[in-house]
Amino acid sequence: MHILAPYATIVGMGIMQSLLPWIQITTSCILILSILLQQTGASAGSAFGGGEASSIHTTRRGFEKVLFVTTMVVAIIFVVSTILTLVFPK
Repeated sequence: MHILAPYATIVGMGIMQSLLPWIQITTSCILILSILLQQTGASAGSAFGGGEASSIHTTRRGFEKVLFVTTMVVAIIFVVSTILTLVFPK
């Protein structure tokens, strides 16, 4: 049993090293798509300091809330996979 333990660790690391790039590619595509699907009431001018002072904050409901939570979860998965790539280099 002790003889196979180092081999199992090496095999597990090899699988992780081969899966991490695919996880990053997939999560980055999902993250881009989920960010682009989110609708905001802000125009392009408000991103550069312009915009209305009387903008009203609305709560997220339904699909918009699901999309927001999905974006956060995918972003966290992407960051964790990036950190794992740095911790376990090839």
